[in-house]
Amino acid sequence: MPPKKGGDGIKPPPIIGRFGTSLKIGIVGLPNVGKSTFFNVLTNSQASAENFPFCTIDPNESRVPVPDERFDFLCQYHKPASKIPAFLNVVDIAGLVKGAHNGQGLGNAFLSHISACDGIFHLTRAFEDDDITHVEGSVDPIRDIEIIHEELQLKDEEMIGPIIDKLEKVAVRGGDKKLKPEYDIMCKVKSWVMDQKKPVRFYHDWNDKEIEVLNKHLFLTSKPMVYLVNLSEKDYIRKKNKCNFIFLSRGTNLVYFLLHIMKKILVEECISI
Repeated sequence: MPPKKGGDGIKPPPIIGRFGTSLKIGIVGLPNVGKSTFFNVLTNSQASAENFPFCTIDPNESRVPVPDERFDFLCQYHKPASKIPAFLNVVDIAGLVKGAHNGQGLGNAFLSHISACDGIFHLTRAFEDDDITHVEGSVDPIRDIEIIHEELQLKDEEMIGPIIDKLEKVAVRGGDKKLKPEYDIMCKVKSWVMDQKKPVRFYHDWNDKEIEVLNKHLFLTSKPMVYLVNLSEKDYIRKKNKCNFIFLSRGTNLVYFLLHIMKKILVEECISI
């Protein structure tokens, strides 16, 4: 029997986004879910983390070295005079609320901060604590995740309309043949995002030309996303939620583990719930 072709397996998702040495990942979620605390743990920073919504207005940003066994091996072997590892810029973005795409809670400014990032840490809260306010009045991580998804989706839909209108004016009515392919691609994006209500990154058959157009417009739902769940140590030990949650503690093992995840975030969709 001839060997199976390498393309018989599941097709990996296309890599959407820019390539560079100064990549950014934004920490996104509702207010008061622990974003600034997580940012401080991950980056060894001291950003303000208080028990009230919108404690963070302007984004906090810090860079962290990415652990890499290959880099460590080469340094050990060659013994260079100086060592400069790969770094990732981590951004603590203010909490989003329902209606953010329409400007609620300074949502337009916060969404623009997400647009400047290459990937997303989506943090949600699963712990009960009467002393810590929840903007929705109750703890429901699935609902909270859906709120953020909807806001990102609606913002992309809001962006797509004017882009297509402008391209239609020039490429279709104006007869600009150079822009006609981009117009056709944007119509395909519109069908996927606005008609089928699906994130850009969930379509696995974008070709190189389509990805080039997607990268031009920086759609929020095109960004790779890692889901993190903030829950109590007791619930984590008891596995009360019966899911493989990542426990947000001050342990260095967690931070090291997350830094390893960062190496893959722009290549694959990592989901921990």
